[in-house]
Formats: sequence, C-alpha cells, structure tokens
Amino acid sequence: MKQTLFKKSWPLWLALLALAGCTTTSSVVPDRPAPGIPSGADSASPATLPAWNDQAVGNTIQGLRQSCRTLQKKPAWSGVCREAGALADNDADAARRFFENRFTAWKLRDGGRDSGLITGYYEPLLNGSLNRSERTPWPIYGAPRDMVSVDVPMSQRNRGVLRAKQTGPGRLALASGGNIEINPADFPADPRGIRMKGRLSGSRLLPYFTRGQINQGSIAGSAPVIAWVEDPVELFFLQVQGSGRIQLDDGSFLHVGFADQNGYPYQSIGKWLVDKGEMTLGQASMQGIKDWLAKNPQRRDELLAVNQSYIFFKQLPGDNGGPIGALGVPLTGGYSIAVDPRYIPLGAPVYLSTTWPHSSEPLTRLVHAQDTGSAIKGALRADLFWGYGTEAGMYAGRMKQQGSLWLLLPKGLSPGAAL
Repeated sequence: MKQTLFKKSWPLWLALLALAGCTTTSSVVPDRPAPGIPSGADSASPATLPAWNDQAVGNTIQGLRQSCRTLQKKPAWSGVCREAGALADNDADAARRFFENRFTAWKLRDGGRDSGLITGYYEPLLNGSLNRSERTPWPIYGAPRDMVSVDVPMSQRNRGVLRAKQTGPGRLALASGGNIEINPADFPADPRGIRMKGRLSGSRLLPYFTRGQINQGSIAGSAPVIAWVEDPVELFFLQVQGSGRIQLDDGSFLHVGFADQNGYPYQSIGKWLVDKGEMTLGQASMQGIKDWLAKNPQRRDELLAVNQSYIFFKQLPGDNGGPIGALGVPLTGGYSIAVDPRYIPLGAPVYLSTTWPHSSEPLTRLVHAQDTGSAIKGALRADLFWGYGTEAGMYAGRMKQQGSLWLLLPKGLSPGAAL
C-alpha cells in the first residue's frame, strides 16, 4: 500500500519565514558560544516567528514524542517530554501554546550566512518476494560470509606489503609475523577511513568484489539472500538510501537496513552522466537518472557499475513505522531531518524554512533532528526525510534547495549546554 505523505493544501505550506526584525531578546545567554550560533545572538519565542500561527504544529507532536524516548532521560528535557506525552493529538492550539511556553528559538548561522543547502531522502518501497522468480530475479544480499575486514592506518598505506593474522570471524589484524599478505596498493583509496574490506585467496587478502562483479553473480554462493525484487534500478537506489521496505506477495512488508559494505567509496552516477555530457547538472536528480535509464536500457549495467560501492542489508524488526535514525528512534515522514550533531543536538525541534523541490513555493514546518549523514556537514545543512514510497522518492530525489534553520530548545537551556 502506498502512503501519501504530503498534500499542498495543508496549512503547513505557507509563507517563507523571515525572522530578522521579529525576534525578542531573551535573558538566556549561552554559557559558551555554540557552533552555528554567534556569541550574544538574539533568541526568540516561537510565537514571534512569521507564519507561526498558521502552522499545523499539532502534526509535529508525534515526532517530538519519538525524540523524547531518548531525551526524557536528560533533566532539561524531562519536563517538556512529560507535557508532550499528555497533549491531545488533535488539539493544534494546545500544541502551539506548548511550544510557545516551553521553548526558545535560536537562529542558526554559518559565518556570515544564514541559509544553507537543504536536501531530501526517503525510504524506498520495492515490490519483491521471499522466493526467486521470473518476476523477482534480483537479490537483496546480506553480509557475505567470505568478506573480511582489516584496519590499516593511513600512515602504513605506502609501506609496501603488510602482514596480518585472523583474529575472529571476518576480522584480521596487522601483525608482523602474520600468515596473511596484504598489499594496500591493491585496494581502493578512501581517505575517509582506515578499514579495508577483502576476501582471502590462499594467503593473500584481495579487494572484495565490485558492484559490477556482484551483479554478475560473484557472491551467489557466499552471501545470504534476504529477499528478491523486481527492479535492479530501484535496488540500486535502495542501496543509496541505506534502508527501505519490501512489499511481499501477501501484502506484508519486510524492513531492511544497512548491514555492511564492500569497501569501495561511493561514486555518483549522476556526476558521471554530467561529466560524459549525457545530462546537465540540473537534470542529475534521482528522477532524471531514472528517466535517462528508461531511454538507454542497454547502458544500465554500465552506469550502475560506475559506483563500485555495494551495500549489504539485514532484516529489521518493526511494524509500519519509519526506519531507525541516528537518535535511535523511528523517523517520521515529513517531520524528521538529518543534521550535523556538532551544531544541532539530536532530538531537538528545528524550524525549517525552505522551498518545494524545483520550486520557489515556500515550504516551512517544525521538524526534529533525529538522524545524521556522511554528507550532512555544517550548521545550515539538513536532509529532510520525506517518508517512504514513490511520492516520497520523487520529492527527495529532486530536493536541492536553500533554506534557513532555527533551533528550538527548552527555556533555560542554552545552545552551548545542549551540545
């Protein structure tokens, strides 16, 4: 069943926020400057935010309740979490008063900038089965049994052949007298990490199989299959997102999430298409890539193999709730964002002011910082979780907008202390 998450008739899609000139200075002063919030910056009551009275803030209460599963353990949050749990689900006025009475808003900045990049992500919904068939020939693999990892510090990458020994299932450790030979030059360069993934061939560790090799069946005998799906392109984007759900033959859902990765750095197939002159940068969205593949089906394997990185999955427990974010709670479609936790504390409400994908139409709402991401860096960087399914994927794949953020904290809690 496809879930419809957004309707533009909702009162949420209202005028763009413009906090300048509308704030009132609070007596709360940060005990230390917080990244993204200049020392001495003004704070404001949420009631002073433009368009605040038009917001359907009652719709965000469920997101706050999810955050409170973790935040309620902190003294500064325990009181507001108790109150949030007692609010009626359908009383928007009470929810608005709750945020006005209990929170202070802080405008986020990055140097001289007060707006940054807002992107979107989603949870793919694929059609599949627990059994391979002509309709569902594409496997969702679990972590391969023959894949092993070893940590090699960057300082040792250029020292020639190294030795290692096995320390446990799937794990090696560098050891001068080890019986396993490793040549770091054989492995893909990834300056972001020190962990190498490989497979043993006799006494040598070789790089693990690439996406192209895996798609040709190289791990068919060494990796469990969690499910089989209809579409290899949708499977590719499931790997890009890192989690999703599979609708099985009987209508039930199977949730899958990240388990492991084959050791190759991610390569953007959109950038590759742009570099090859196949599309413009403005066309290089998920939908644009899908449209290109529909017109060039004979080049599908060539394009997908550009990204040698391959994600392995595990089955996740759960009902029809959202995937689990970095905060450890289920994400709420339309009301959860991924942030940089160096600037925005996980769990905090954030007032988001941006525009609809490929549009100048304002999109404003009170969301919750419940996830992180490797590409989400900086005080003004956020990734909006749109939910799951085709419609969510359409919005997420096209979203690359500028936006502003306000951090909401319980009264008396300064940004410096919150971090």
